[in-house]
Amino acid sequence: MYAEIGELTGSERRDRLVELAAEEGNALSIYTSLNADIADIVVPEFEEEFGIDVDLYRADSETILQRILQESSAQFAGADVVETNATELAVIANEGLTGDYQGEQRDKVNEDFQYEGWTPTRFNIFAPAWNTNAVAGDLVPTTWEDLADPKYDGILSLEVGDYDWYMTLYGYFQDQGMSDADIDAMFAAMVDGAKIAKGHSGQVELLSAGEFGVVAASYTYLTEKARATGAPVDDQPFVEPVVARANGGGVMRASEHPATAMLFMDWYLEDGQQVLLDNGLTPSVMPDGSDPLAGLEVQPVDVQQLLDEGAEWSDRYAEVVRGGEQLPEN
Repeated sequence: MYAEIGELTGSERRDRLVELAAEEGNALSIYTSLNADIADIVVPEFEEEFGIDVDLYRADSETILQRILQESSAQFAGADVVETNATELAVIANEGLTGDYQGEQRDKVNEDFQYEGWTPTRFNIFAPAWNTNAVAGDLVPTTWEDLADPKYDGILSLEVGDYDWYMTLYGYFQDQGMSDADIDAMFAAMVDGAKIAKGHSGQVELLSAGEFGVVAASYTYLTEKARATGAPVDDQPFVEPVVARANGGGVMRASEHPATAMLFMDWYLEDGQQVLLDNGLTPSVMPDGSDPLAGLEVQPVDVQQLLDEGAEWSDRYAEVVRGGEQLPEN
């Protein structure tokens, strides 16, 4: 299947996959951790375009991982496509559970985010965001180091689970020649007087309401979504390097509908990217084929480092943010 389809491009490839999908019964099973409001738009659009009946299972990324590993142990072919966070996808791919999906659209994804066994479909980009009613002039951060300035005491917020951002930025400053002691001091200064929130969506709501003036590492799509609804928030120009983490999809090696799964991935990486963009997410490939990260200095979250050292960095970050004011979950 992969060899035959891999030789094809453009409409010839899509037409052949449509033929094969019909032979497979026009059925597809997708496991995803996409938010329900987005999944409920993406999947019906695919179903309508190709007349394919999708069985959708939606859960958090850890639940999806455990279900796939359990089904694999039981030699049960549940999902045809898995779409979730990078860390869980990397585990699934490392177990050899995903097939060798290749394609023109996959090749257009930024080369720093090319992985074996899965393909980025969307990015979470971390950048500082601020309330424009509360922050202006020299209070607008222009570097990550700015956030350690005492002028942000009492108006800065960090998110309690952002250890991947912390790990990535820590590595960046090490590469810049900073000592570990200086980096530790910088993060300690950020946390001193900071408010520690749980959940990025709620954090942006609190930022919009003026509960604090600056979020250290907001998801840019959430900031943009709030701004589009009239909230007084901004993140432009981005503080660089932005920290970017990929989420993506993979075709399961044991798929009972491999052609249909490939058709979905092809569509998701082309037409589906417009759907993500229209709904405020950051696609991995712009609808015109360009790179959404072009022109930005980007520091990718190292997925393998997360797998190897994630627990250590999670503990370290938990200790760092312990020094801030813990806010109740919003």
